[in-house]
Amino acid sequence: MTEKKIALISVSDKTSLPEFAKALAEQGFEIVSTGGTAKALEKAGLKVTAVEKITGFPEMLDGRVKTLHPKIHAGILADRNKKDHMASLKKHGIRPIDLVVVNLYPFRETIRKKGVSLQEAIENIDIGGPSLLRAAAKNHESIAVVTSPNQYLDVLNELKKNKGSIPLEKRKELAAKAFGLSAAYDTAVSSFLHNKFVSGEKFPENLALSFEKIKDLRYGENWHQEAALYKEPASKSISFASAEKLHGKQLSFNNISDSDAAISLALEFDQPAAVIVKHANPCGVALHREVSTAFKKAFECDSTSAFGSIIALNRQCDVPTAMQIASFFNEVVIAPSFDETALQLLKKKKNLRILKLPALEKEQKRQGLEFKSISGGLLAQTLDSVLLDEKLLKPVSQREPSKKEMQDLRFAWAVAKHAKSNTIVLAMDNATVGIGAGQMSRIDATDIAVKKSGGRHKGSVMASDAFFPFRDNVDAAAKAGVTAIIQPGGSVKDSEVIEAVNEHGIAMLFTGIRHFRH
Repeated sequence: MTEKKIALISVSDKTSLPEFAKALAEQGFEIVSTGGTAKALEKAGLKVTAVEKITGFPEMLDGRVKTLHPKIHAGILADRNKKDHMASLKKHGIRPIDLVVVNLYPFRETIRKKGVSLQEAIENIDIGGPSLLRAAAKNHESIAVVTSPNQYLDVLNELKKNKGSIPLEKRKELAAKAFGLSAAYDTAVSSFLHNKFVSGEKFPENLALSFEKIKDLRYGENWHQEAALYKEPASKSISFASAEKLHGKQLSFNNISDSDAAISLALEFDQPAAVIVKHANPCGVALHREVSTAFKKAFECDSTSAFGSIIALNRQCDVPTAMQIASFFNEVVIAPSFDETALQLLKKKKNLRILKLPALEKEQKRQGLEFKSISGGLLAQTLDSVLLDEKLLKPVSQREPSKKEMQDLRFAWAVAKHAKSNTIVLAMDNATVGIGAGQMSRIDATDIAVKKSGGRHKGSVMASDAFFPFRDNVDAAAKAGVTAIIQPGGSVKDSEVIEAVNEHGIAMLFTGIRHFRH
């Protein structure tokens, strides 16, 4: 009599498991299982063979050792096309295993928990699971490996269509996904332990990155490009990936990229803020105790560019704000919450994407590394999380900024950090009045900021993300009626620039910090 095929099942996530195992049994599989998985299946009324009955060894060391045994791994790794492999199994009384169903200890979920201890994290590092899935994936010519409840239905359909077997092409696909899961799991463990155990090394010799796909996008930056959205599984950062979509059509690649820029800028402020972003650059930013007033001032900065923009608020969107947003075309609005009446008002715009991100109400400086792909490689750097270092902040002009100018300079500097270089920001009363961003020369950025202000530049302050290479920017600022300037300093022409601000009676601060953004 031919022995039954064996399905080895050892899973942490038991979603849909009893139904899947029952269907396997109906397909003629003997179910072999471990610990908690075996108990769950037996409770569901299934007949289960315990792993220790096959290995002759009990589970040991609080479950750390269950399947790490030759009678398990030889049964998985034996190449069914090699006579000597099959002869070895027969000699040692080892039955071949035909299907391995494994998902791993919830390590990533564990380390996301607030206050998780190192010991708890370590106990959730799976050893047997990755060994099983890697062995089964390696031997995909002979057996199949299933790593997620999302694969159960597909696998059962294949078994039914193919008289209890899974075709080689499907086994190859499952194997590739198993190695992907193993790599992502090891990356999560490696990153966690590197942060815990390796001090002072921000850039490891081997940089392993892992992201989970959230969804495919309609297209990329342009219609002919394909795209998808991924998230960093263990990240605790406030990000677009954790926002809840309340309304609107599917988000595009550009919507998401611009939304991330808007979120980053809104997180700089502890006061109520309204941020309007277009093509990754702020085109209007303002602070005010009433978020509706903040939005009005932000919109007035550049109402033309605000058409088709992304809007981020760091306070609840109320009815007066919603009425303003609904009055013109925009792509996305993000807020920590929405007044119910305001939400219904915005929902009248069928295509407007409305996103709820509660954490936006919390001022946060993002930490960690950011990455930029280049052909055949990757650039990595620490995030630009510094705003102003008070120790480096230095008045260099004969006249120091007034209290009001100082407030506006700080605000303008925060906005300049989030605009593409070269950038110039003009601000007044905690609101931008003109932004010139992404220019190849700084004087062009200054001219554009003045032009964009629509005549509201007189009495404003100016922020420059990098130093002035020549005094021409100061002369242009003076002509526009700018009263104070904040910039990094460090140019070989600093003395000429300082001489210029003194000639014009302009106050100027050096920050000692540059905020290039490419």
